[in-house]
Amino acid sequence: MRFLYAVGILYLLVSISLLFSDVVLSPQEQQKPAVALQPNIPGNSWFEQIRPHCNAVEVDTHLRSNPAPQTLEGKAYAAACYGLAGKIDEARALINHLPLVQRTYAAGVVFGVGHPVADAGDDRSAGPMMRLTIEYQPDNYMALYHAGISEHILGEYSMSRQHLVRFLELYHEDDFYSRKAKEVLALLPD
Repeated sequence: MRFLYAVGILYLLVSISLLFSDVVLSPQEQQKPAVALQPNIPGNSWFEQIRPHCNAVEVDTHLRSNPAPQTLEGKAYAAACYGLAGKIDEARALINHLPLVQRTYAAGVVFGVGHPVADAGDDRSAGPMMRLTIEYQPDNYMALYHAGISEHILGEYSMSRQHLVRFLELYHEDDFYSRKAKEVLALLPD
């Protein structure tokens, strides 16, 4: 009989740890560069349906008529939808309504949705999503890079310098991103 209790408790502990494995980070994971914090989530069917409407004109109407699932993943994707629409205050409010330990995860979803936009060359549009990501993942080096490039384009030179310098502190590859960051930093007025 004790054996069955032990098996039951072990099953419960494993189930709980799996449930929170994407949400609560170990001390070792917290020390990794923040891009590693981006969730590895397969396609979200709700988000794929709503994504074409994640623009400033349609987002509010479509999210009211087709609300996100009331799960961490659903709320995170709703924040990403608002981010794509340029409604950063609404995205931030959704993230801030989550428990503290879940906010980094949600910001990772926002980053995951916005990063391809930035990589496609639209740093101006992706910049606000990258800055939102940095609020919750201050060492997300790719968010720092894209935010810094966006701020340079927008003439926000002080923030651009701050984000690009931090990016170069974290990112040590000699590639397009590091060369571009150094190039932009050289162009910034003092």
